[in-house]
Amino acid sequence: MAKGSSTLYSCQHCGASQSKWSGQCQGCQSWNTLIEEAAPTTLPKGADLKTGRLISLTTLDAPHVPPPRYITGLQEFDRVCGGGLVPGSVVLVGGDPGIGKSTLLLQIAATLSKKVPCVYISGEEAIDQIRLRAKRLGVDQSSVALASATNLNDILMTLEKSSEIKPKLAVIDSIQTMYVEQLDSSPGSVSQVRASAQELIRLAKRRGITIILVGHVTKEGALAGPRVLEHMVDSVLYFEGERGHHFRILRGVKNRFGATDEIGVFEMTQTGLQEVLNPSALFLSERIESASGSVIFSGIEGTRPILVEIQALVAPSAYGTPRRSVIGWDSNRLSMVIAVLETRCGVVFGARDIFLSVAGGMRIHEPAADLAVAAALLSSLTDCPAPRDTVYFGEVGLSGEVRAVTQTELRLKEAGKLGFKHAVMPKMSSKQSGKSLESSLSVDEVTFLKDISESFQQKPQQEGHYG
Repeated sequence: MAKGSSTLYSCQHCGASQSKWSGQCQGCQSWNTLIEEAAPTTLPKGADLKTGRLISLTTLDAPHVPPPRYITGLQEFDRVCGGGLVPGSVVLVGGDPGIGKSTLLLQIAATLSKKVPCVYISGEEAIDQIRLRAKRLGVDQSSVALASATNLNDILMTLEKSSEIKPKLAVIDSIQTMYVEQLDSSPGSVSQVRASAQELIRLAKRRGITIILVGHVTKEGALAGPRVLEHMVDSVLYFEGERGHHFRILRGVKNRFGATDEIGVFEMTQTGLQEVLNPSALFLSERIESASGSVIFSGIEGTRPILVEIQALVAPSAYGTPRRSVIGWDSNRLSMVIAVLETRCGVVFGARDIFLSVAGGMRIHEPAADLAVAAALLSSLTDCPAPRDTVYFGEVGLSGEVRAVTQTELRLKEAGKLGFKHAVMPKMSSKQSGKSLESSLSVDEVTFLKDISESFQQKPQQEGHYG
C-alpha cells in the first residue's frame, strides 16, 4: 500500500486487500468483487514475550466427557448437528433467499424455548413481521425473546449483561446485516462480517451461549463473505431445495461435534417445515411405473440410506450442438459416464440431447450413482423401461469397470424395506465376499458397464445402436 493511503480495496470472496482498484482480484481471480474500505489507522505490532503468559498443556489420553447437548425436538435438525446443539458452539446456516432459513430457525427457537431461554435477533425484519410468521407457524405462544437490531455492540451488551433474560440460544438473522461501529466499512463487507462473527464467537465461548448465524449465499450457491467465516464457526449447514418442490434438504458440510455430509429432510407446508422421517418413501411416492429412463438409486447420505429416482431423457437434437442438462447431479460426471458408454460399450448417442434429473429436488454427491445414471441413459435411449422392483448403485471407472462402493448391506436393507426385490451392484471385493450378506434381495453383480447393456434391447426403428 502506498504511504499515506487511507483506503484499501478488499475482495468480498477471499478477503485479500490491495491498494488500487482493479476489475479482477489478484488473490482468487474473481471479477468485480473489490470494494473500497478504510485502511486501519495503526499497523499491527510484533509479538511481545513480556506480556505473554504460560498456558497449560494436557495429553490426548486425559479423561474426556462428551459435551452436553440441547435436543431441539426436530429429529432431522438434531441428526445433522450430531445429536443436538452443543452449548458454546456457533452454527452457520446458509441457503438461497426464501428457501426457509428464518422459518426453520424460528421453529427451532420456539421448540427449544420450552427448556432454555432463547433469543431471536433479526437485522432484516421488524418485530411485527416475526410475530406474523410465528402466528402462521403456530408458535406465537412460545417464550422466545425478540429483537430487531444491527448494531453488534448493542447485541453483545444485551446477550451478556441483560437482567431480563440469560439466553442459552441466540439466533442472529443475518450476519451480513450486522456492523461494528469501530469499522468504517458498510455492513456486509469482508471486514464487517469477519469482525462481527469473531466477536459473536468470543461471546459464545466465554458465556457458553449457542449462537446460530444465518448467512446469505451468492448466485453460485456459496456463502457470501470471506471464506474464513466457514473456518471460524463450529458447524456449517446448507439449506437446499428447488423452488418448484416442497422438499427442503438441510445438509451438514462441517461439524466439529458430529459427522459431516448428514442430511435432514423437511417438507414445506402452510404451517411451516414438517419433518420427513422416511425420505425414501416420500421421494418415490410420485414414481410412474413402466416409464423408460427412470431408475431407482440406493444412495447413502451421511449415515442414512436414501432411495431416489433418477430420470433421464435422450431425445434427437434440433441444433448442431446437442444439449446436456443436469439437475441434482454433477454435469462433469454425466459427461464422463456418456463418454464411457460410447467408448467402452459401443453405445452411440450421436447428435442427441440428454436431460438428467434427480426427482424431488434432491442433490446427489457420491460417485455410487454412476451405474444408476448409466442405466437411466440406456433405458431412455432404447425406450426400454428398467425393472420397477430393481435398484442400482456402483461407481463407473474410465475403463468401463464397475467399482465397489461402501455400506452395501445398508443400501440393500433400505431397498428391501421399501419392497424392492432385485439389486444391480458391483461385484464384491475379496474382503467383502467373505462376509455373509444379509439381504432379502436377489443380487446381480456386474464387473463391467457393458454387462448391463444386454438388459436394454435397442429398438430397430431408433437411431443409435450397440456395437
